[in-house]
Amino acid sequence: MKRIITPALVIASAALTACGSMGPQGATGERSMAQGPKAVAVLEPTRGNTTSGTLTFQQQGDNVMVWAKVSGLKPNQEHGMHVHEKGDCSSGDGLSTGGHFNPTGKPHGSQDADHHAGDMPALKADSYGDAVATFSLRGVSIGSGVTDLVGRGLIVHAGPDDYKTQPTGNSGARIACAVIKPA
Repeated sequence: MKRIITPALVIASAALTACGSMGPQGATGERSMAQGPKAVAVLEPTRGNTTSGTLTFQQQGDNVMVWAKVSGLKPNQEHGMHVHEKGDCSSGDGLSTGGHFNPTGKPHGSQDADHHAGDMPALKADSYGDAVATFSLRGVSIGSGVTDLVGRGLIVHAGPDDYKTQPTGNSGARIACAVIKPA
């Protein structure tokens, strides 16, 4: 069968391709395709800081997809970000969240190596102090199991994570805090 390519077909094909490659959609950056349970974390600044934002989590098979939109970061810098044991931001400095979430007793590290459940990729701020990121987490879940992120704390740190220093990554002060809640 011979195909005839018309200008209208080329335009329609280009429009569909562009829509499919636009990346995450929505206010917090999540795609509309529902695959599994979702959770959300609304970051509030800790005392003396200005960092805020929203992260959306969605179970997709064995992984959890994360869409992050954060502002008030130090411009052009990486900021460590971790899930912490307790979903408690009441202290004002983020310390009430406890240590990193580590139910399986793994070492601190990046997503590319053996790591504990609280480890997340760093946020990279642009020249305005804003960060938008999409990434996949392995070794965690939404809504069930020992590695369930729901009810845990989420902390953004002042500095980058070195992914080596045990057990925290040496990321510095806690500049924003959230509780991960079911969506």
